[in-house]
Amino acid sequence: MIASTRKWLRRNRTNFAISAGVLGVGYLAGQYVLSKIAETRQRLSEDRVAKEKSVALVALELKTHLRRRFQQNQEDCTITVLALLPTATEDVLEALPVERITQDLQQKKAERLGRSTGTLDGGSLNPSSGPSSVADEDGRSLASFQSEGYVHASQMTASGSSNRTPEIQRPTKSKAQLWSDLKISSITRAFTLLYTLSLLTLLTRIQLNLLGRRNYLSSVVSMASHSPQDPTISLENLDDDNAEQTYGNDFETNRKFLTFSWWLLHRGWRDVMAKVETAVKAVFGPLNPREDIPFEKLSALILEVRRKVEGATPEERRWEAGSISTTIMSCPAHFRLRSHKWLSYLLPPQDQEEFVLRESGILKTPSPTQPALMASPLSSSAPIFPPFTSSATTPLRRLLDETSDLVDSPIFTRTLTLLLDTTFSHLTDHQIRTEAYKLPDPSSIPPVQEVQIPDLDSGLAKAKLASILAVMTRQAHAIGGGVPNKYAQAVEGVKELEAFAAVIYSSHFEFETLGEGVGGGVKEVSRQDEIPMGKKEVGVVGAATDVFENVWGRLRGR
Repeated sequence: MIASTRKWLRRNRTNFAISAGVLGVGYLAGQYVLSKIAETRQRLSEDRVAKEKSVALVALELKTHLRRRFQQNQEDCTITVLALLPTATEDVLEALPVERITQDLQQKKAERLGRSTGTLDGGSLNPSSGPSSVADEDGRSLASFQSEGYVHASQMTASGSSNRTPEIQRPTKSKAQLWSDLKISSITRAFTLLYTLSLLTLLTRIQLNLLGRRNYLSSVVSMASHSPQDPTISLENLDDDNAEQTYGNDFETNRKFLTFSWWLLHRGWRDVMAKVETAVKAVFGPLNPREDIPFEKLSALILEVRRKVEGATPEERRWEAGSISTTIMSCPAHFRLRSHKWLSYLLPPQDQEEFVLRESGILKTPSPTQPALMASPLSSSAPIFPPFTSSATTPLRRLLDETSDLVDSPIFTRTLTLLLDTTFSHLTDHQIRTEAYKLPDPSSIPPVQEVQIPDLDSGLAKAKLASILAVMTRQAHAIGGGVPNKYAQAVEGVKELEAFAAVIYSSHFEFETLGEGVGGGVKEVSRQDEIPMGKKEVGVVGAATDVFENVWGRLRGR
């Protein structure tokens, strides 16, 4: 058995040697292949980690750059508002000349005292008679304005030189009419400037953040195109073949777009003033300037004026009821009798856009051989020029349309309400409370004292309406041109304003043509928040609202 086994092994030893050699070579080859695979995997892993680090560094750089540019953009907005506000303030002060009415009252007082003195010298009137006491009461009410610096310095100069230069004869009004005009004008002027400040702040935020977003995208596109071999940044331009025109390097377009703030500064505030004046007459009209007004009642009266101007509900604050909108009749019925509440104050209608550009000096005034089509209802010297004939896809048209969409969005109304709450609170709870009612400023009361000692004086404190009017008149100058402007500082402290600006700055919108349909068939789509197709009846405003609500919720949830 053993011998036969040895013979078999000896006879097949060559086969065994070959098989062993083949197995050895196969093993070595397998180990070599496995080592190469492991090496390739390690190299790919290292490349992937390096690429991820590179992308992370680029993303961090872009994020830091974006944050820095955003903060700088908000500072530019503040500076722009402070630079533009005096333009509207001068017109408001001229339209509501409270100081001139005060001079008329002083003149009437002087004439009345002169007649009384002449009568007393004749011995026909007792100094302690009833009319004299009434005159003394009127004098004390008027003296409250003088003692608190009511008359502006420019008006004092004008009154001092009135003896040398002839004055334009104005219709003679009674003392009661002058006091009524003084009451309505002083309150209307202060409230109009508060609305103008808030609206100008939001309009400037919209304009500069839209342009800031475009300029930022332009810089990012330049970074991406600088190194075409680097795949870490990839942006797709779907708007226009010209990236500079699309992303904000068109200086002429930017200049024209910023010029549209002219409408609010020269036309829009007049409509705001008319609406505020109507509300003030309805609320403050029956009050007597000699009447004592409790602080709580004054707050309720101011709130009632705001309700008449802005609306009592969120729906009323966004839409103007009772007016026929330009919306196409195929829209839902509940939109047909409503128009946008704030848009007409901030932007001109399309048939007056060219008029705004010409009045601001951007476009040249046409020669006498090119007469205007018709006269503007706002001014006899403001002609209406033909609307723009450019395509709806031009950069300026897109900027104006997006601005309109932002103004019509519910977030704009919500932010505007918060700004108005802040400005009216600063006027009522800080200035009028401390100057007219002689109560401590709530911000100066320590929190512990505020808890231990209830503020019962604010409900019991009273002040003459004449004293309140004096404070409002002085604050009108502080609202429009105070240095520093505490009202502008209070507006900047509203956190929702920065969130509103972040919504504009961080949302890059693409416009998709849906074909011919309602409203031109244009729909607004965000790269960050996709809007479902098939909502043509919602239009641009409805689509933008969905995007803003999503982004707003994320910002407020942080």
